[in-house]
Amino acid sequence: MPDFTTIEYLKSGNERQQKAYQLLSKHCFFEKLKAYSPILAGTIPIEIDIEGSDLDIICKVDLKFEENFLNDVLSCIPHDAEIKVEYPVLNGEKCITVNFGLEEFPIEIFGQNRPSTMQNAYRHMISEYKILQEKGEDFKQKIIQLKQQGMKTEPAFGMLLGLENPYEDLLKL
Repeated sequence: MPDFTTIEYLKSGNERQQKAYQLLSKHCFFEKLKAYSPILAGTIPIEIDIEGSDLDIICKVDLKFEENFLNDVLSCIPHDAEIKVEYPVLNGEKCITVNFGLEEFPIEIFGQNRPSTMQNAYRHMISEYKILQEKGEDFKQKIIQLKQQGMKTEPAFGMLLGLENPYEDLLKL
């Protein structure tokens, strides 16, 4: 299994992964956000992305220091980028998302006050990666087809695996 806690595996990945690596490196995202243990999560790392899939960078952020985090994020983004900052509440916990577009990628930087490897986005990705390795290319293509039809990733896995609550059940696998 690739070490998903770095972006080095992207260098030898598919074309889109290589472009993601170049973009993230060019703008020094992982260096500038190092204090927040950034991890690229989502569909691009496990090669089930579709056109328009975003780069999801998850970070451990104590929102008592939200201003520092925002300043560090903004230091990665060109000044002319259109940025949207939101504060969703997940399971009673305030989080932060910063969304913007950069070159050909939509990007979301997500901050939550828990270690990046313990966040659901990372845990889902690892579970999905293992399932894809076990089930093979046909299964992977079915996931991609469902996503192209508008289904989100976890519900697509849930549908094909017969899971009642895919968001919770994937965390148990």
